[in-house]
Amino acid sequence: MRIERETEAGAIFGGLERAEYERLTRELTGYCYRMLGSPFDAEDAVQDTMVRAWRDFGRFEGRSSLRTWLHRIATNVCIDMLRKPSRRTVPMELQPPTRAEGAQIPAPLAERTWVLPIPDAKLTGGNADPAGQVVSRETVRLAFVAALQRLTPRQRAALILRDVLQFSAAETAELLGTTVASANSALQRARATVPSIDEDDPALGRADPALLEEYVAAFEAYDVARLTALLRGDAVNSMPPLPLWLRGQDEIRLWMLGPGSECRGSRLLPTAANSCAAFAQYRPDGRGGYHPWAIQVLETDGSLITGLHAYVFPELFTYFGFPAAL
Repeated sequence: MRIERETEAGAIFGGLERAEYERLTRELTGYCYRMLGSPFDAEDAVQDTMVRAWRDFGRFEGRSSLRTWLHRIATNVCIDMLRKPSRRTVPMELQPPTRAEGAQIPAPLAERTWVLPIPDAKLTGGNADPAGQVVSRETVRLAFVAALQRLTPRQRAALILRDVLQFSAAETAELLGTTVASANSALQRARATVPSIDEDDPALGRADPALLEEYVAAFEAYDVARLTALLRGDAVNSMPPLPLWLRGQDEIRLWMLGPGSECRGSRLLPTAANSCAAFAQYRPDGRGGYHPWAIQVLETDGSLITGLHAYVFPELFTYFGFPAAL
């Protein structure tokens, strides 16, 4: 059904080159993901946007660009989806860090509780200049997306449209169906809540390939001493859907030697998510093979790991394009 909808919707853009159509679709995916905090919800929102565009294309008069028109539809779709009172988050916003010694594994929380990772391949920043690329990368980081979820839907949209996608104040007001003054007010309130991006921060650089190579070698050997040597002193470790999280090398080491030791013998396959290095972790299945366990997202300051987030949601493996077993 989803493929059929995409084909139907794609037909209205017959005059576009395939590359331009795909760029628009990826930009819409990035927009909807920041709005909703879930790659699955974002995919549904983009498909709904394209279906509505296909249905209403006869009323598109070309007074605005196709890009602007599609983002207006997507804005309405996302706001409709956000009418429910719940919001997605990350474990670090739910409770203080857990002490690993003697920790009891809590009951997992529902999938809709969590901001979930998204493959980099599904996204595009839509910005050609280096500063715009930095903003696009940093505004899909897990902590930033979680911060967006604290905003009202209209504040969220105003911030993303203006500061990430670089729409003008007038365009943003049109997309939100409101006045420029009202859109600017929503933007100011959003900026006061969400941390700004420091484009000169050296921590925004990509991970050192040697660090990632050593991480994979240490994890697959399950050499906890080597693993924790790669962590910065204040590194955090989270494991959604579990609400607990750990802070610091010692706490993470104790967890890895305790409950985390079930990961011994795992294999890691590389990917990229939320502008970070990421890995698909497969655990031994006891029959000589491996089954999907978690999508790991690694945050780094370039030379050390600052965040290790393991998302234990097998359905993510299909979305990331990984096999159901090794």
